[in-house]
Amino acid sequence: MATPQHPVDVLAFGAHPDDVELSAGATLAKLASEGKRCAVVDLTRGELGTRGSSELRDLEAAKSAEILGLVHRENLGLADGFFEVNDASLRLVISAIRRLRPAVVLANALDDRHPDHGRGAELVARAAFLSGLPKIVTGTDDAPEEAWRPKAVYHYIQDVHRTPDVVVDVTGFLDTKFEAILAFSSQFHDPTSEEPETPISGPGFLEHVRGKATSFGRPAGFTHGEGYEVRRPVGVSSLLGLD
Repeated sequence: MATPQHPVDVLAFGAHPDDVELSAGATLAKLASEGKRCAVVDLTRGELGTRGSSELRDLEAAKSAEILGLVHRENLGLADGFFEVNDASLRLVISAIRRLRPAVVLANALDDRHPDHGRGAELVARAAFLSGLPKIVTGTDDAPEEAWRPKAVYHYIQDVHRTPDVVVDVTGFLDTKFEAILAFSSQFHDPTSEEPETPISGPGFLEHVRGKATSFGRPAGFTHGEGYEVRRPVGVSSLLGLD
């Protein structure tokens, strides 16, 4: 997909292709159904994954993007398992934020089983702040990228249970979420696959994902929810606007 000509409303980052689908897929599907412009930037191609290949996951990511109704998806090509929060990686993420100019950014879990997830959370959160500093130069001499800082960064919750600060009502969008997840057919349950088993390839894992949507939603009064953490207080103009 080419970079959209208009800013996006929500930009979701994932350390690996399928991170966003597993934890924020229903949120994006709901926003897209409301006419909001959503995009995904994958930090790596997931080349260290036990199953499939980076080339196959590229195709799967493109299929998932269509299912979710994204206006844009790209991959920064950082090294799976080895990327660091350094000058080079920060500038790549800053550039993506400045090009897409999102109002809100979604990022990996603050802490999780896979070390790339927490590191991806730190990378994106730092880049979202630095992106607003005009003395940091990105782009080219012919096409410099203007400073842009999103209004907020929300961290979706992944494998490890964490208590959300915000729960989004995604009732009615779980089927779309699972269709997008299963677009990554190399990674999840396939009884005909001859590839090695992984912690996410068994049938029980998808039931775990479904159960999380129920457990996040129930305390908030929703049938299904997706949970997010935020490092700063969430501001509202009136308590009456809260569910």
